[in-house]
Amino acid sequence: MKESYLTYRKQGYSLLVKMCSQKESQTCQLNRKRMKKNVRQFFIMSSVVMSMFVMMACGSSTETSEDAGEEKVLVKTERVALQQVEQRDQFTGNVEPFEKAYISPATPSRVSRIYKEVGDVVRKGELLVQMDASNYRQAKAQLEILEREFTRLDTLYKVGSVSQQQLDQISTELEVARTAFENLQENTQLRSPIHGVVTGRFFENGEMFSGSPVVDNRAAILTVEQIHPVKVTVNVSEQYFPRVDKDLNISLALDVYPGKTFDGSVHLKHPTIDPVTRTFTVELQFPNRDQVIRPGMFGRVTLGFGEVERVVAPDLAVLRQQGTSERFVFVVENGIAVRKTVRVGRRIGNAYEIISGIADGEEVVTAGHSRLLDGTSVRFE
Repeated sequence: MKESYLTYRKQGYSLLVKMCSQKESQTCQLNRKRMKKNVRQFFIMSSVVMSMFVMMACGSSTETSEDAGEEKVLVKTERVALQQVEQRDQFTGNVEPFEKAYISPATPSRVSRIYKEVGDVVRKGELLVQMDASNYRQAKAQLEILEREFTRLDTLYKVGSVSQQQLDQISTELEVARTAFENLQENTQLRSPIHGVVTGRFFENGEMFSGSPVVDNRAAILTVEQIHPVKVTVNVSEQYFPRVDKDLNISLALDVYPGKTFDGSVHLKHPTIDPVTRTFTVELQFPNRDQVIRPGMFGRVTLGFGEVERVVAPDLAVLRQQGTSERFVFVVENGIAVRKTVRVGRRIGNAYEIISGIADGEEVVTAGHSRLLDGTSVRFE
């Protein structure tokens, strides 16, 4: 471009010299000066125009290059597929005794003797506490008197010496006395209603039992808990209500026994749903023959609900929206990345169970997410 400019300038100057050589007049000299000025302005304007043209051409080339670089993002993809996925969920709860008994008489009385200490194992029907027996002895003596009197009158009735009315009256008195005696006997000799272990003692020999609450808002001299089996109560989401039954696969993990689990079963499924929490209560029982599980321990219960067919996606494809719990993936459709929100279930090795959001056979992006937006064109490695 510079050489063309110089050649053109020389030609113009030569032409001007030739014209002036023919006419040596003052007018020619003036024209010569004007010609030089016009030629100079012409070349300056030409240079400016050509510079602008070059800059525009270069800028256009750069923009075109940048646009070409933004057109398609390089990504890796993988096609998702259906798999059989075990449905299970984990719940937390505290271990409770299967049954708990509060040992106490029905009426205030003095404690004569307590036969068991905390930690002692007891059997159903075993004598635990002896209360003051003075009322019991009086009731027993009164019962024996009435039994002898009934026998005497019954003999006389058979020979016609007493009336039916007299016999009926003594029979009624005898039944009332027997009921009172049995009631006093039950409240004087306190026996365990269950097999278990003594977990609380709240009185000493000779103390007066008043009937006031001492534990769990209950009156008690001793507490006995059945710990074989034990139970754990959990609140389960209503979505599982139809699937909770006696055949449920259940395991219990305790922090005090790392790496060990205990198998259990459903003891009781409550029939109603809590409208506030949208959960229902399930009582689970766990055999405890060795009595290594104790009430009060913290446990994690896993409920297995069988298998269902679900879409499984690579974990590299599942992204989390920053600052939220929302999960999403990029699905490639006709060379375009489409963002789709997904609901994620369990993690399975290097993949996630996808409950909803994408379908079997869709192609998800596993690498190259950083430059993707919804609607970005992509190309494959």
